[in-house]
Amino acid sequence: MPEDKFHKLADDTIHDLLEKLEEYGDSQQMDGFDIDYGNQVLTLRLGDLGTYVVNKQTPNRQIWLSSPVSGPARFDWDAATDSWVYRRTGVNLMRLLEKEIGELCGTPVDLS
Repeated sequence: MPEDKFHKLADDTIHDLLEKLEEYGDSQQMDGFDIDYGNQVLTLRLGDLGTYVVNKQTPNRQIWLSSPVSGPARFDWDAATDSWVYRRTGVNLMRLLEKEIGELCGTPVDLS
């Protein structure tokens, strides 16, 4: 994938995540819920429940996730499904985050 296309796809994904998680956070009454975006790194803190980190890795054309539930994962763009997919397990980035964050917070989250 050309670098400029990767940057557009990854930036759009991370910015979309930021907006949706900010909206979700506004609806939650949770101590320690905090979302931050800086230096191309998205950090979601869920207080004592853990911290998620999402960032892009340009040389590999991947989005990397660090999850307090499932650990580290590297997602590649899958043009067939228009989504970021972890090739080792086939899991979709947005579905994984929806499942984990929804379960941790006790309230469903829609990131699509």
